[in-house]
Amino acid sequence: MGLGRASALIAAGTLTSRITGLLRATVLVAAVGSIGQATDAFATANQLPNAIYQVISAGLLTGVIVPQVVRASAQKDGGHAFLAKLLTMGMILVGGVTVVAVFAAPALVSLYAPHYQGAQYTLAVAFAYWCIPQLFFYGMFALLGEILNARRVFGPYAWAPISNNIVSIVGFLAFMMMFGGDRRIASEWTPEMIALFAGTATLGIVAQTIVLLFFWRRVGIPLRLDFHWRGMGLGTLGRLATWTLMTTLLGQLVGIVQSSVVTAASGDHPSVQASGLAWLVYMVPYSVIILAIGTPYFTRLSEHASAERHDHVRDDIGQSIRVLGVLVMAGTAAVAAASVAATRVFSSSAADAVITAPVLLAYLVSLIPMAVLFIVQRTFYAYGDARTPFVFTIVQAVLVLTGTIVVSFTTPLAWMAAVVALVQSCAGILQTVLATILLRRKLGPLGLMPTWLALLRFAVAAIPAGLAGYGVYLLSGGAQGWMLNSQLMGAVGSCVIGAVVAVVYAALLAVLRVPELRIALDAVRRRG
Repeated sequence: MGLGRASALIAAGTLTSRITGLLRATVLVAAVGSIGQATDAFATANQLPNAIYQVISAGLLTGVIVPQVVRASAQKDGGHAFLAKLLTMGMILVGGVTVVAVFAAPALVSLYAPHYQGAQYTLAVAFAYWCIPQLFFYGMFALLGEILNARRVFGPYAWAPISNNIVSIVGFLAFMMMFGGDRRIASEWTPEMIALFAGTATLGIVAQTIVLLFFWRRVGIPLRLDFHWRGMGLGTLGRLATWTLMTTLLGQLVGIVQSSVVTAASGDHPSVQASGLAWLVYMVPYSVIILAIGTPYFTRLSEHASAERHDHVRDDIGQSIRVLGVLVMAGTAAVAAASVAATRVFSSSAADAVITAPVLLAYLVSLIPMAVLFIVQRTFYAYGDARTPFVFTIVQAVLVLTGTIVVSFTTPLAWMAAVVALVQSCAGILQTVLATILLRRKLGPLGLMPTWLALLRFAVAAIPAGLAGYGVYLLSGGAQGWMLNSQLMGAVGSCVIGAVVAVVYAALLAVLRVPELRIALDAVRRRG
């Protein structure tokens, strides 16, 4: 499958997934609110399997598995024997971690939310017992999906999460029909309410894994267990996994500190749930653009690096950053202009949207650098180098930890979540600069000056486009306007603002004679 077709398939699936994910978030907010004790208790419990999964996914799968599967695919059996061993090992490891995590649920809640007390702590632990089993299914979903990506089968991994969102939407609606909505008070929750609500969240993850299994069998890869692990290169995998595991453990340490600081604001101010929902909006342009286009590039980078075609790798780096940049810059401008309207989509009221929007804006500061980091970091992984990403992640982690601790002592609770997000974004920018410098030391001159100039041209077009979109928001009445009247109006307003930004941005790129827009659109439209 060519890069253009792969990108289009992933983009379509990811966009549909994100749209249904936003619908899921809207129904979730209707059930438990966007700011409140019960709201944050569920958000904390539901993030526990995600946090542990990130260690497994980002640390072991993305950085280690894809390059190894690419190499194994050259074997006579197409790598089927290796994949069977890998799948068996992954199932055992993830299953073991899940069992341990379930027993450690109370300790994990205390670790991530030290400020919870009484009914809120009890509710969070009860939610955690139902949510943590998601970890096993997250892990198997990621393992199967990354193997399919490495085999150039990109579609199922992008489309399967839609089933999760559908199951969750149905379950949350059933919850509201049975128990009513806006359940923010922790002491009002019964065991039946907890089981239905948190059980629905877990059932959704089970559903997306089952869907992926159907696609796995259809592509002709045998699905069998193989416990004969000798000779599969565990030494190489272990060395790579050690560094990537340490890298993501650092990230989780940062996440624990951030969560413990933000939970102090739980109840009356944006906290865990508001931060998570702002991150969900942030992830729409990140996943639809960066993952859709960057994932096929990572597979090609791994192939070129394995064949030691270093010039091709350099070309891939520059081209992928420019293609990502021209689209991500538009996404950044559109989401920034629509920040208040977009947060209204998953807020219980206009007032909640206004105080949550700064959290989203703080995350957006790093969107462009994260596109660059996505490519740079995965270039290291393509060369089997997991040690260097650990180095520049240490720097980022130290900056975030230091900044977050300072924030905890100096920032009012009302602004705590936004400033913590801003600290993370600024640290990510410095991390990207350092990572690029280290990549240049590894590969020699990267020839990226045309790429940086191209990003500057995109910014010149994006700034007035974003201002035009924000002008539409102000003309609609701003915080007292129709865009904040309801969640539906927030969605409609976001679309209107996004459309204005896109039109103005494209027109300015045409005036500036920027060729990358056509290249980026071709990357999505091309078939092979």
